[in-house]
Amino acid sequence: MPLLYHHPLCPFSRRIRLALGEINFQVEFIEELVWERRKEFLIMNPAGTIPVLVDEGSQPICGIMAISEFLEEIAALNDQRRLIPGGAHSRAEVRRLVEWFDVKFNAEVTQPIAHELIDRRFMNSSQGGGGGPNMEAVRVGRKNINYHLDYIGYLTGHRRWLAGDKLSYADLAAAAHLSCIDFIGDVPWERSAGAKDWYARIKSRPSFRPLLKDKMKGMTVPDHYENLDF
Repeated sequence: MPLLYHHPLCPFSRRIRLALGEINFQVEFIEELVWERRKEFLIMNPAGTIPVLVDEGSQPICGIMAISEFLEEIAALNDQRRLIPGGAHSRAEVRRLVEWFDVKFNAEVTQPIAHELIDRRFMNSSQGGGGGPNMEAVRVGRKNINYHLDYIGYLTGHRRWLAGDKLSYADLAAAAHLSCIDFIGDVPWERSAGAKDWYARIKSRPSFRPLLKDKMKGMTVPDHYENLDF
């Protein structure tokens, strides 16, 4: 069975986990703490990043974009749900929004909040942890998320899903990042009814259920995190 090296609260790992669920691609999950810089993992992926998908006898597929495109090809071969659907312009819009969340949202929200409040808990001083979180960075992330929720609300006011009429990688990318922030209760859902309604729909999908069961030692999720009617 293929192996997916991941971390439960890595947004890129979460997106791949959602995609695997959507196309019913079975893998075995192996948790990888990238800040430990394991020699065996670095041999597999010199970039030292997750996720990494490994199938026996095949070269490891490293990185969020390579795995996403690989799974899209697998879905096409098996006549399953396409996560980059439609014609050329539609597919370009999916990729634009994926970049929005994986680059812009990640830099402005996920890293300032999740890295400081989650990752640093499990890192020692030599790995970049130790001491308390940088609360100024957290405050900036909490401010920035409002703009992104407004944008999601705008998109869902004009489309059924973020990139169009069909669920796509754009939705999975946005949901993966937001779910990491929601894990610590830092998403102000009251900001945008449209964003909240969209998230409730994707949160109710079978592919999302494993994410709602994730636990981290020493951390307690907010009451609404697992609630589909939040």
